[in-house]
Amino acid sequence: MKKMFLTLFLLFLWRLDGVAFSDPIYDVLETVTEGDSVSLDSGLTEINDDDVVQWRFGNTLIAEINVTADRFTVYEDVLDGRFRDRLKLDNQTGSLTVTHTTTEHAGDYKVQINSEVKRISLSVRAEMSVAEGDSVSLNSGLTEMKDDDEIQWRFRYRTEYKYSEYKYTVIAEIHKRFSRFTVYEDVLDGIFRDRLKLDNQTGSLTVTNTTIKHTGDYNLQTKTIMLDFHLTFIVSVTEGDSVSLNSGLTDMKDDDWIQWWFKCSFDHGSTLIAQINRRADRIAEYNDAVLDGRFRDRLKLDNQTGSLTITNTTTEHAGYYNQEINEMAFYTRLFVYARLPVPVITSNSSHCSSSSSCSLVCSSVVNVSHVTLSWYAGLSVLSSISASDLSISLSLALEVDYQDENTYSCVLNNPISHQTTHLDIHTLCHACSDSVHCCGPTEAVIRLVLSALVGVATVIILVYDIRSRRAERDQAHIHTSGSA
Repeated sequence: MKKMFLTLFLLFLWRLDGVAFSDPIYDVLETVTEGDSVSLDSGLTEINDDDVVQWRFGNTLIAEINVTADRFTVYEDVLDGRFRDRLKLDNQTGSLTVTHTTTEHAGDYKVQINSEVKRISLSVRAEMSVAEGDSVSLNSGLTEMKDDDEIQWRFRYRTEYKYSEYKYTVIAEIHKRFSRFTVYEDVLDGIFRDRLKLDNQTGSLTVTNTTIKHTGDYNLQTKTIMLDFHLTFIVSVTEGDSVSLNSGLTDMKDDDWIQWWFKCSFDHGSTLIAQINRRADRIAEYNDAVLDGRFRDRLKLDNQTGSLTITNTTTEHAGYYNQEINEMAFYTRLFVYARLPVPVITSNSSHCSSSSSCSLVCSSVVNVSHVTLSWYAGLSVLSSISASDLSISLSLALEVDYQDENTYSCVLNNPISHQTTHLDIHTLCHACSDSVHCCGPTEAVIRLVLSALVGVATVIILVYDIRSRRAERDQAHIHTSGSA
């Protein structure tokens, strides 16, 4: 069972140099994942008594140190407060840390120490996901284009057999001055045909009906901004099942070649696990020789399409799969989810109850991550609890009325599968009948007292009745004797 997604890594490089499509020179290039912190090094090991350190984002002063004046200041409210509660100055070295980074913090930083200036380019990598076949929007970062703005969108591909060399193909561009908005859908064998849409106000680019062929690197250039986007295809599978990673080809040509590479995390190096070279008539699957044999007897290459199938998947196969096809490179990330157990519904009491409600518990012992346990009434969620820890046992309580006619169910799910147990209220919940009605200690005492009182009253009435009848007989006997 599997689902496919696209993940979007946005690498924002804001180049505030004022020259269209130029490539400014930076002393340092820094990259950070969105939400993480990044430390921008001043280059000093210790500030001298007469040093003045100033940090600027673009041309805006955001922090400074003046030792002589004993002033250590961060200006968090500038630029619409984008740095509020996010800047930290090191009083010893003058280095600047940006915490909880967002794409708004990507760009050109300058640190000036007395008369010397150091330029740092910071890119922030963000991740987005969309379902296969849906649309994905590449944001230009602009709210509205100016009259003289020029925007160019490009898609990057690798030069054949030269892994370090890349080329860009223009796929869309805007010349606002001439009201010209153009998409080049027929480039690169038409993989973008009928799929590109430009926003006339912001210059953002939308790719519709996404497929594996749209993964890769996108680049945006304007007079003042340069952005890079990395688009990755995501596939999910249940542990033990097979999964096919699509090459995007329907039939390989005689001179085609494909290489499949694997790495367990984004920052790790890649390992070649399979390849087809039609030109050399070579097909190879490296099942045993790489990565401690984790792919042993599990890899199958389709000789016609170049697609790669992994059988009997385990969590060890989760990671990044990159395929090199001639001059193109496509990117896939595989998630492997453990098979879910069936949740169990139990009653809190093993006896019948005299109350009108029944207490239930749904539980599941799980050794899997990213799961949610929920109670449903029909299609409506009543309550839920989630866990990402592998060792947590989940449980969720529910009170229902005996006369309730709703259909209740307990569901355990992860992003790609679910297990459901339906509540049989008549089996787990039933009120006590009159003949076997159970009761608590207080009710038992009350009943006993009442029974005793009824018994005493009955005896008194019976004694009174006997005496009354005897008195009547005696009276009748006396009356009869007197008449005689």
